[in-house]
Amino acid sequence: MTDGGAHVRTNRARWNEISDEYQRLNGPQIRRQAFTGDISWGLWEIPESRLGVLGEVDGRDVLEMGCGGGQWSTALMRRGARAVGLDLSERQLLHSRRLAEDTGLPFPLVQASAEAVPFADASFDIVFADHGAFSFADPMRAMPEAARVLRPGGLLAFSHVSPIYEITVRPGRDAPGTRLTRDYFALRMVAEADGLVSVNLPYGTWIRLFRDCGLIVEDLLEPRPPASISPDDLATAGGSTRDRTEAPERGDEAWARRWPSECIWRLRKPAS
Repeated sequence: MTDGGAHVRTNRARWNEISDEYQRLNGPQIRRQAFTGDISWGLWEIPESRLGVLGEVDGRDVLEMGCGGGQWSTALMRRGARAVGLDLSERQLLHSRRLAEDTGLPFPLVQASAEAVPFADASFDIVFADHGAFSFADPMRAMPEAARVLRPGGLLAFSHVSPIYEITVRPGRDAPGTRLTRDYFALRMVAEADGLVSVNLPYGTWIRLFRDCGLIVEDLLEPRPPASISPDDLATAGGSTRDRTEAPERGDEAWARRWPSECIWRLRKPAS
């Protein structure tokens, strides 16, 4: 694995440091889907059965970009997919291997940056991430790689923090506000309070990047939290507002009912 730019080295080192704590805090929330196959998107856990982002995965070759502890890929294996997991952090991949031992559902794991994907062109039917590699890899390098390894007619789907959320967080803080505090048009690399380097782009820049990579936008979803989340759910969410390990925490429920905290893009590589 090549070292890549400074942000790649920073994120690899930081993920190795926080991986165990992240899995401890978030494992109970995301681990259950590895055993049931009932997958859901983002912090608000909106079921795939409701959103229909990935569609049918049975018999499909699927690459998870930023697989972390492997919970999503394991769930897709239960639904008949041939999954491959890619992650920058060797510590995160260790958690994936442990989950494979617990479930008896191993799948190939590769340590690599999403900016330099070690697969041949047209290797996968689906490339996806739920607050994974596309939240931390330079999109100008990662998006062409994702498009490259997709087969004609293939699907690219990923979630990330909304640019609107991003520009209301004051530098050095990890909670959104009601005022604009960052330059929207300067979004790309963002140094987060937890030491990670995240990425984002203005909506128009995302769309032009997709077009330049030969991808067609099929949908942009902006999930909102359910109308009510129980106090028990709020109490067990844990972590800071954006451990930046996944997405805004449930304490941001009221904010996210008014403004978009997350985006899910659904993109298609033309069949011909």
